[in-house]
Amino acid sequence: MFNGWTDGLLAGLQTINNILTAGIAITAFSLFMYALSFNLRDRVARSFAIILLCVVVVFTTEALQNKSVPDWGIELLLRLQWIGIIFLPPSYLHLSDAVLVTAGRPSRGRRRIAVRLMYVVSVVFLVLLAMGYLVGALVPDGKPAPHLQRTVLTNLFTIYYIGIMAWAGYNFARAFSRMLTRSGRRRMLYLMAGATAPALGSYPYLLFGSGIASQYPLLFWSAALVINLLVAVLVIVMAYAVAFFGVSWPDRVVKSRLFKWLLRGPVTASLALTMMTLVRRAGVFFGGEPYSGFVPLAVVVTVLFFEHAITLFTPIWERFLFFGRDRGELQLLQNIEERLLTRGDLQQFLETVLAAVRDHLQSPCAFVAALDGDELSLSVVAGNRALLENENLGEALQTLDRKNGNGRHEYLWGNFWILPLRQRKMNGDRDEIPPLLGLLGIARKTDRPMDREQRDALWLLADRAALALEDRQLQQRVFRSLEDLQPQIDMLQRIRAAGRYDSRASLLTEPLPEESDLADWVKDALTHYWGGPKLTNSPLMKLRIVQSLADEYEGNAANALRALLRRAVDQVKPEGDRRFTSEWILYNILEMKFIEGRKVREVAGRLAMSEADLYRKQRVAVEAVARAILEMEQNGETK
Repeated sequence: MFNGWTDGLLAGLQTINNILTAGIAITAFSLFMYALSFNLRDRVARSFAIILLCVVVVFTTEALQNKSVPDWGIELLLRLQWIGIIFLPPSYLHLSDAVLVTAGRPSRGRRRIAVRLMYVVSVVFLVLLAMGYLVGALVPDGKPAPHLQRTVLTNLFTIYYIGIMAWAGYNFARAFSRMLTRSGRRRMLYLMAGATAPALGSYPYLLFGSGIASQYPLLFWSAALVINLLVAVLVIVMAYAVAFFGVSWPDRVVKSRLFKWLLRGPVTASLALTMMTLVRRAGVFFGGEPYSGFVPLAVVVTVLFFEHAITLFTPIWERFLFFGRDRGELQLLQNIEERLLTRGDLQQFLETVLAAVRDHLQSPCAFVAALDGDELSLSVVAGNRALLENENLGEALQTLDRKNGNGRHEYLWGNFWILPLRQRKMNGDRDEIPPLLGLLGIARKTDRPMDREQRDALWLLADRAALALEDRQLQQRVFRSLEDLQPQIDMLQRIRAAGRYDSRASLLTEPLPEESDLADWVKDALTHYWGGPKLTNSPLMKLRIVQSLADEYEGNAANALRALLRRAVDQVKPEGDRRFTSEWILYNILEMKFIEGRKVREVAGRLAMSEADLYRKQRVAVEAVARAILEMEQNGETK
């Protein structure tokens, strides 16, 4: 009786593990499609997509293994599973490097070369796998499950696997140490915690522990169940953290979109799979047949019912889970919510500003106080709040009144510097003092005055805070002015999105432009490549990489921009000697039309195409140059 109970428990654990394994594969594939659909342009999302693809391979091949598959099929699936395992280490190193770049620590070339080298090493292991050296033959009657034998190269790969994962973990820790905001630190913790699951749950431990597992099968399947549960949960946690990279949507939009994607994809598919398995097992239990006509009916009913429930209850759970205290406003603005700077977005943006202020001046406390009527009220406080407990904000306001706080001047108020945050745009007399929006206060660490660089950075951050307060005030008063506010809102959302992980880089410099805007700027600059206002007055001059290159050209920004365009055009160039074939057509258009300055008719005749086709191909070529410049700007490349 005891043996029968144990066998039943083992069979139940194996069934649950099979369902979980298939569910993980479905979830990973769905999240892979999410990354392809929404933020594939971001390096973090691209590297995470590679990890998800490896997880899909590992868990799909594992889910396909059952008693009905012959031994040769089991061996083939186990060897295919190793493809995902082999490429997990370099993909993790790739992800950690991308996160470090996003956190404001761009690679100087060494990390980038190391990532590529690790991919090459994994390709070598893949060749060894195909040749039969990496792992041994199948143990078909292995307990508690069939597995492959290990070889000397298996031990070598295990050392490589552990070493690269540890290296990636060190990079994650470095990125976490650079986080300045609470949201950035929290999401980096999510990313680090979630990253442990695929790394630990994908390795085939039966290569080393088959002896112990065969003696204690109940312990093995129980441990496998726990590991699969952790992988299922933590891979979603990891995807949640990555979903915020590379997008400028408000947090509530990212959360809602990811949540609906999970519900409509992996959750619905996993429920249908579970129902199908249960109906089939029920058929075996009651009638002895593994298949029943109720299986397709149960699957269809499950899918339709759950999809209907998602559609029906989405507005309710969106309001309660993601809108928070902005619920009333967002219900009125449901159709345009992605364009607005809500109270929550404003607070997060100001937290980012204050984190950058404290980091730049090494201040123990900073705050933003908004003017509400004739009184000041604290909006956001960062750091040691106790420093403000005995202070009266009304006195700070009186300090500005006594000293006629106008212009770009900071004032002493106790142990704080205070900066007036004023409205930027005035419709009246230009000599009139702009209305006060609030104050930016920074605790002084010493009596030493600020140097010029610190002061310029501080006022730039103050301008960001004032812009945020002003825009929020305008949105509350008149929503009809949305079209006029849209450019500012878009800029703030991009800055806020970038500031999730690198406050100083995003707030002390201009935000990266959209790729469509960048392409227009690149085309204008290429038009006047050898000189002209479209080059010398180009918005591309504000890019950090142009400012860095200017040092190499004795401060001549025009020459620096021209050099940047030349490097970007060279990245479009194929390998080998120049030819007039189809693969060279984009480079030839750039070279002949802009660098050599030939006329459109002459270029079209030389490339044997119509002028209309030339303009279409020219647009593609310019977009390729814009992407190259954007990647160099993001990576901080100057060589």
